[in-house]
Amino acid sequence: MDNEKDKRAVKLWSAAILGLGVALGGFFPGYYYYKAKVDSNYVTVKGLSEMDVKADLGVWKLRFSVVGNDLKQVEQQINLQTQQVRAFLLKQGFKMEEMDLGQIDVEDLMSNPYRNENAANNRFILKRAVTIRTPEVEKIASSIPATNELIAQGIVFDSSSYDAVSYIFTGLNEIKPKMLEEATRNAKTAALEFAKNSDSKVGTIRKANQGVFSILPREQVAGADERQQINKTVRVVSTIDYWLE
Repeated sequence: MDNEKDKRAVKLWSAAILGLGVALGGFFPGYYYYKAKVDSNYVTVKGLSEMDVKADLGVWKLRFSVVGNDLKQVEQQINLQTQQVRAFLLKQGFKMEEMDLGQIDVEDLMSNPYRNENAANNRFILKRAVTIRTPEVEKIASSIPATNELIAQGIVFDSSSYDAVSYIFTGLNEIKPKMLEEATRNAKTAALEFAKNSDSKVGTIRKANQGVFSILPREQVAGADERQQINKTVRVVSTIDYWLE
């Protein structure tokens, strides 16, 4: 009798354990399915912020060159032209401490194994650059056309001097907080509009990406380079996930 009771007890325990397993097996998949549905109940929105700014640093590099057969004579000539360039810049109102005098680069065409047959006519090419760094960006812009005076004096500018001006905005860190605040506010407005149309409510932020700050030319015409424009536009697009309730 005791053996039969033990067998019945084992069967009852086995059935109970099996039933519990089935119940748990049904509960957990349902629970995680429910959680998955809740976790996907959010909306992704983007908020744009733009601000017009003005460059506060100008870098202007005036590159010029002299050619000739007598190295000493060519060196004297480029030193004279250096004085002329600096005198011109002082006349335009720039200060000596704003000028950076570069070294003289010397190229001997006769040392080039691939030289052409006329290399001996102008054997030496000497190049130099005078660089202006100033916060007075408008002064650079107004001085560029006046370089015709230097050309009239026989100074030959390097072809790369035509894009040797950069107008730089250095105050990005100061405006970042304000722009991020505006971008977040605009993103929240978009989320509220979505929630209104979907009969839901906007909850807390699920995830946020502040985005990358871009400095663009104010006048965004074809081929525009923001470095060549004093007036610029700073833009950031923030991406934010909001929970929906």
